[in-house]
Amino acid sequence: MTADPRPPDPVVLGMYGISKRFFGVTVLDDVRLECRAGEIHAVMGENGAGKSTLMKILVGVHQPDAGRIELNGAPVRFHHPRQALAAGVSIVHQELTLLPERTVAENIFLGREPRRRFGVDRAAMDQAATRLLAALGAEDVISPRSLVGRLPVARQQLVEIAKALSFEPRVLVLDEPTAALSPHEVDALFDRIRRLRADGLTVLYISHRLREVFDLTDRITVLKDGRRVDTVETAEVNTRRLVHLMVGRELDHYYPPRAAPGRIGPVRLAVRGAGAGLLHDVDLDLRAGEIVGLAGLAGSGRTELARLLFGATRMTAGSLTVDGRARRLRSPRHAIRRGIGLLTEDRKSEGLVLQRSVRDNTLLAARSLGRGAARRVALADLLDRVRLRGGTDREVRYLSGGNQQKVVLARWLATGARVLIFDEPTRGIDVGAKASIHELMRELADAGAAILMISSELPEVIGMADRIVVLRQGTVAGELPAGASEAEIMLLATGEPDRTGAAAGASREGGTA
Repeated sequence: MTADPRPPDPVVLGMYGISKRFFGVTVLDDVRLECRAGEIHAVMGENGAGKSTLMKILVGVHQPDAGRIELNGAPVRFHHPRQALAAGVSIVHQELTLLPERTVAENIFLGREPRRRFGVDRAAMDQAATRLLAALGAEDVISPRSLVGRLPVARQQLVEIAKALSFEPRVLVLDEPTAALSPHEVDALFDRIRRLRADGLTVLYISHRLREVFDLTDRITVLKDGRRVDTVETAEVNTRRLVHLMVGRELDHYYPPRAAPGRIGPVRLAVRGAGAGLLHDVDLDLRAGEIVGLAGLAGSGRTELARLLFGATRMTAGSLTVDGRARRLRSPRHAIRRGIGLLTEDRKSEGLVLQRSVRDNTLLAARSLGRGAARRVALADLLDRVRLRGGTDREVRYLSGGNQQKVVLARWLATGARVLIFDEPTRGIDVGAKASIHELMRELADAGAAILMISSELPEVIGMADRIVVLRQGTVAGELPAGASEAEIMLLATGEPDRTGAAAGASREGGTA
């Protein structure tokens, strides 16, 4: 006689029939979500699917127009985030909310500092912060007395989680927690999240990264157009099925076809022996019609190289040529005048003026070239080229991440840029928007642009690049041909010896002509 299967863990969080409208537009329609004790539950969907609104209703930022929320079977209704915290629901937002000039302990207990007769009991506060960091296995790498502003982003993320844990939650919501982390930092964070699951905490995990969801989660709920499509066991679904649930169609090719050898043209931009700060002895060619993928670990100099090529950092050694002519880029304006454009890593703080319109943001760089250049821009045609729909008077802060990236791309097309540097072009955008950005990049290369693409996602580098350049400690560690493996890239990025000789051989085959 076989034993009965183990019953599922009890439902800790239930959201039933949740509906919400803004200004007559339905953004959530009869959504159901159930999370079990000790479960990591992903919520996925394209931008605009309703994920953020659902989480804001859960933590008391918005009130539902219909439906109910239950915690451990008891109905609850939160009119303010403080009520959600008191009931055991904490959230860690994608964008960090820490105060950089305060210590770790002060940030964790801000407004709730333990008191003694003559003020704050700092010893007790530091001890309590250490216990919370220990729950994440981080007590040896983060001191409660460290200033938060001096910590790397990965450790600041852990401080945010420790702060959320200080409220002793039953449910912890993590919204895109890996957006600014390198691959090895992601692995370390996942180990800590699994520790929380083992302690019985329920984790709601919001992410666009399919690999992370498959690596970490137990179940997945998919939203589309404000409705729940399905809830599936992670182990019982594959990538193709999950993408179909999210976008409502098959993505036959995650990446567009690479350039045929005959389509790659002359060198548009070249640097020899370039150096500035961390960077030294950098040799690099970018050719018309080619997408070069730039890979490397955090701190290897990828973003520093992008800033140097865009004139935001002065080159202190070496030479740079654009279309065969020697150039010295003294500022971004000089780079723009030489046909170079940069899509920055952080589009919200560096790439866009969020309170300005689509029109103003699109024409921002062209206006730096003079009034005549801006007047010559056919704005409607430009936005149609990047497949951005809707009015041009909308403030860009109200656009999805994918559409914000299209505005930045349209800005550089308005200048006639022939060299485009994409720094993390698909960070924080959904799978459908990623496919659109990838197709646009390939179309630009096919039209003669030289593209340098920086990405922390190795599958994206491998899928998009016609050639892969790997940085290590501020210089080029080697080159690899299209389709190289993740192992080959990581061997060059880490400097580990390649006992098979594969990476070295590939480096020689993919070297710069």
